Amino acid sequence: MDLKQLEYFVRVAELGSFTKAAVALDVAQPALSRQVRLLEVELRQTLLTRNGRGAIPTESGKLLLEHGRGILHQVERAREELGRVRGRLAGRVAVGLPPSVAKVLALPLIREFRQRMPEATLSISESLSIGMQEALGNGRLDIALLYNAQPSPGIELTPLLEEPLFLVERRTGRTRPKPIALREVASIPLVIPTRPNAIRMLVESELANLGCRPQVVLEVDGVSAILDLVADGAGAAILSRHAVATSPQPQTFAMRPVGTPALRSKLAVAMSSQRPATLTQQAMLRLIQELAPPLMAA
Repeated sequence: MDLKQLEYFVRVAELGSFTKAAVALDVAQPALSRQVRLLEVELRQTLLTRNGRGAIPTESGKLLLEHGRGILHQVERAREELGRVRGRLAGRVAVGLPPSVAKVLALPLIREFRQRMPEATLSISESLSIGMQEALGNGRLDIALLYNAQPSPGIELTPLLEEPLFLVERRTGRTRPKPIALREVASIPLVIPTRPNAIRMLVESELANLGCRPQVVLEVDGVSAILDLVADGAGAAILSRHAVATSPQPQTFAMRPVGTPALRSKLAVAMSSQRPATLTQQAMLRLIQELAPPLMAA
């Protein structure tokens, strides 16, 4: 059995599409399809059901997918162990970060990774939590930082930190912004992301506990666009301190702490429970746990 063919099959099965797998693997789709077909011929099994919506593993395919993940993991571990003989960790790790976290964490994380693991390869992508959970499940990400993540099959969550959320308004004077009770937030026009954004779901859930609903005037995905609208007077927003502090003009905004009860966002490290972590991934996990709390608290 050819390892390259096995890797191609696993990626197609995880992504459910030859087109997506070809992009992820950076190979031509006809070549990818040919290699997967050769694997089916060798094994005398139909591994994928091909249709207009993509490719779904057959029962034989599901069995090979389970074994294939383990085989590819062991190969990666062998490469890492050989790298350790030379005194260096090798391999690749793909990390997903929320945009507001990436602004604070990405550069220090990359610098420290390159210093500690010079022979390893790092990929960092920015996305919303819902997209990163999907990417963990299909293997495009190894580690992701998720806000207010709920337990789900196939995902292991490790709490990392909590950070307070603020009512962000356009600054109109020099007076110090006063705290605001959560119940009062319900009467303020909000510019807020669409569901299932983590902050949106948290705000709705906490207000529902008080018998209230948020007054949503605009639904916008993207911190930059939300802050532009707040600066233009379209409404207020619920964001973390770092989302505002890393914006181009943070002095434009007034941040009011939300309390009674406090509105806090929980950040967790997520990894797939279907694929054992490699040594390089474990080292990256420890690095994130080391760097993120002090950087996010600064």
